Amino acid sequence: MKGKIVLIHFPFTDLTSSKLRPALVLMEGEKDCVVAFISSRIHAEPSSMEILIPEDHKEFVSTGLKKTSVVKLDKIATISKDLMLGEIGEIGETLRVEVNRKLRDAYQL
Repeated sequence: MKGKIVLIHFPFTDLTSSKLRPALVLMEGEKDCVVAFISSRIHAEPSSMEILIPEDHKEFVSTGLKKTSVVKLDKIATISKDLMLGEIGEIGETLRVEVNRKLRDAYQL
């Protein structure tokens, strides 16, 4: 399931509510998985923790996303697999390499 794009009710950072949206599965456990928020709200200049997936990207079609989107690697949540409402697509090898590089750079302890 790692690398899949799923639909979930992603929690707001203040945990008061959630919104149905796509998320990228970063890690899968037995009952839970770690996901990164995906948004179609694009800033003029993506941050170092964002991965832009434009509609003209060679792997865009396989993602199942409807329009240009950004994976926000600084918006991560652990959720129960039971909360996943479905799988819409997955990222390809080029995007996997970029996700892994940014995560490695960001979370060095």
